[in-house]
Amino acid sequence: MSVKEFLPHPALPTGHLMTVAGAFLPRQFPRLPASVPRYFAVEAGTQIRGDCHWQEIPQQRPTLVLLHGLEGSSESAYMLGTAEKAFRAGFNVVRLNQRNCGGTEHLTKTLYHSGRSADFRAILVELIGRDRLPAIFFAGFSMGGNLALKMAGELGNGRPTRLRGIVAVAPCLDLAACCDALSERRNFLYNRHFVRSLKRRMRRKAGLFPEVYRANGLMAKLAHAGNVREFDDAITAPLSGFRDAADYYQRSSAMHFLQAIRVPTLIVAAQDDPFVPFRIFQTPAIRENSNIQLVAPRHGGHCAFISRESGDERFWCEARIVEFCCTNFLKTANGQVAEI
Repeated sequence: MSVKEFLPHPALPTGHLMTVAGAFLPRQFPRLPASVPRYFAVEAGTQIRGDCHWQEIPQQRPTLVLLHGLEGSSESAYMLGTAEKAFRAGFNVVRLNQRNCGGTEHLTKTLYHSGRSADFRAILVELIGRDRLPAIFFAGFSMGGNLALKMAGELGNGRPTRLRGIVAVAPCLDLAACCDALSERRNFLYNRHFVRSLKRRMRRKAGLFPEVYRANGLMAKLAHAGNVREFDDAITAPLSGFRDAADYYQRSSAMHFLQAIRVPTLIVAAQDDPFVPFRIFQTPAIRENSNIQLVAPRHGGHCAFISRESGDERFWCEARIVEFCCTNFLKTANGQVAEI
């Protein structure tokens, strides 16, 4: 698939400026209709809320499922922007909240993390079996991109034919490398933002489930966590069945699942992303898998890609996600063209 060149906005010449602008630039989404909440039971005692935008006859339309990044939610601007473009292109859209995100801490005693791809396999199965949707795509951002790629690799040759494509934007497919980059001095603002947000979420969880989160001195350990790796070592790993942060990163990084992907996949990664090192994409697992296309503009920051163009092309990557999904929906197994 030929991908339109990214021309960065001239006022945002660095990855840091692009990243900050992508996170804080005010945006409105007037062409996205109101959503309908949907609760997916992904395992006993755990529900995930999706904010759904259904076309008039959902079973006659393709569907795009969106996964946000670390400490994001279904209300993150990139989620809403992509949803608006996809809905206007004729797609059903499901904006998922990962466990505890978007104000859903009460729906599970557990935490979300970068290895919980089984949650999204369960949602995929439900959308196929219960909703009878004909063509489903997943697009994930950052942590969500890692999860989407991991899910695709785990499915391998057994993936449902109705799963038609995967898009991963700035995926943290080597979790250890990304956490190390996040801990660098130049990234202290991002690190501080994530750690403060993670700690606030843990305090909310402790208020809801004190028997889980106030045991074994967890809250004291929480106070000493100064970066994401320390948080994962003290909180995420022990509460999620991992030995430590290193074990969690090793078992949850999508890089170990890339070679098994058998569905059309687009990875978009900026070479100036401040905390997802571009070197992690220079791997034979990507180069040698004909199902994966890597698009790597020199600029773009982290999940930003703000273009010098206006209109729908201002947020270049959102437009490329929808373009990829449209192209792959129109490609049917027998070479005929489907209708949107």
